[in-house]
Amino acid sequence: MPRRRKGQIDLRVDDPQQLLDMLDPFPFRERGLDREVDDYVREHALDVPPDTSLAIIVHLPSAQVEGPLAQGLPAVFRQHFQNRAERGSRELTRLFAEGRKALAIGVLVLGLCLLVGQSLVNLFPYSRLASVVMEGLVILGWVANWRPMEIFLFDWWPLVQERRLCRRLAQAPVTVIAQTRPPSD
Repeated sequence: MPRRRKGQIDLRVDDPQQLLDMLDPFPFRERGLDREVDDYVREHALDVPPDTSLAIIVHLPSAQVEGPLAQGLPAVFRQHFQNRAERGSRELTRLFAEGRKALAIGVLVLGLCLLVGQSLVNLFPYSRLASVVMEGLVILGWVANWRPMEIFLFDWWPLVQERRLCRRLAQAPVTVIAQTRPPSD
């Protein structure tokens, strides 16, 4: 058995079919990974520092190692994580488009609030109520910019990190070997 190294993610199964999403109607080479397998691999990959290369080792019974499904697993893993990375890129593009729309609306609302508030203060220069309404409108204008600022300052980071992780996993070598011990449940 190869020596375990840092960045190695081990999967032990009795049948390579256990790794695949069986609800996916495509043939096994185009089928994605099972959700639990995907979660397991990504969780373990998160623990590996970015400067350490990843490797996925699939341990199968000796009788399964030479089968066509087992031999196709590296391509299945690569395609699955490439698809996830591409999906992440699309989500990021959609998020930034939403952010730009929200920012345009927020700036417009802020401008209108400042214009209306300043007009009230100019119309009623000694009115305490006009000053309070002005302050309320300024707050409303800034609140209208909350969502775009949230998008551009915070919301995009998790998507970029997920995409980066999936790209790392898509590049990780996948090796199928005969297991030396039975899988543990």
